[in-house]
Amino acid sequence: MTNDSDTSNTARTWFITGSSQGLGRALAITALDRGDRVAATARRPESVSDLVDRYPGQAIALELDVRDESAAHRAVEQTLAAFGRIDVVANIAGYGLFGAVEEATDAQARAIFDTNVFGPLNVLRATLPVLRGQRSGHILQGSSLYGQSAHPGVGLLAAGKYALEGLSDALAAELAPLDVKVTLIEPGYMGTGFLSHLVFAEPTPDYDRTVRAVHSSLGELSPEAFVDPARVAEAVITAVDAEQPPLRLTLGRAAEDGIRGALGARIRELDAWTDITRSVDGAPRGS
Repeated sequence: MTNDSDTSNTARTWFITGSSQGLGRALAITALDRGDRVAATARRPESVSDLVDRYPGQAIALELDVRDESAAHRAVEQTLAAFGRIDVVANIAGYGLFGAVEEATDAQARAIFDTNVFGPLNVLRATLPVLRGQRSGHILQGSSLYGQSAHPGVGLLAAGKYALEGLSDALAAELAPLDVKVTLIEPGYMGTGFLSHLVFAEPTPDYDRTVRAVHSSLGELSPEAFVDPARVAEAVITAVDAEQPPLRLTLGRAAEDGIRGALGARIRELDAWTDITRSVDGAPRGS
């Protein structure tokens, strides 16, 4: 492996999951348009084969179901055979589950974690040995506003994003001495059929005033409430190019407002209960 930690002025090699649609596809196209190389992965490689035709020599289409760790290793090996290195790993593949926490079946809960949490872990296990060997690279983790906030109906989706954010906090500190960077991408509602790509739990009438009310309000969102995947991709490129990229990159006003509200509420509650918080400090009574 080469030990080139400065790729800011040269073409990078991207390994992108979920490249067939949404942010994954927008990110692949944006990177290719600027002359970078892209391993575009998807469960159906034919869904990204047009990128190979449009960008000969720059793009390869690879089959990858992120739930399959061995498939992740094969895709990484194919990427190295084609391009010799990997500079940016974009963990974008994922989907949403909508319904009350109680409404989600065990199968639905496990399925969303398999893709949204264990999927990125599989990709990390396959790619991090490469980045560590190079002593360079950048991990992009596909989170969302639900990595920092939640409301009725998104409990299982948020649970996966919170898990991804927690492991990424630790991962960033672990990789910092090795010159490998980590950035969590936290966009708001993506303008690519957000509601049409959700899986729904079987409804229970007791949650109509909360979960179903939220679902109705989401369906009434104005176009201005959504973010453009192409603009999100451009913002991500800016972060990748930065000398000191952020650990968290929040994108869109809806995401900013939701995250600010959630963080502010936590601080206010922490302040309100600070006396009780500190009352448990000290040696055990009677010692």
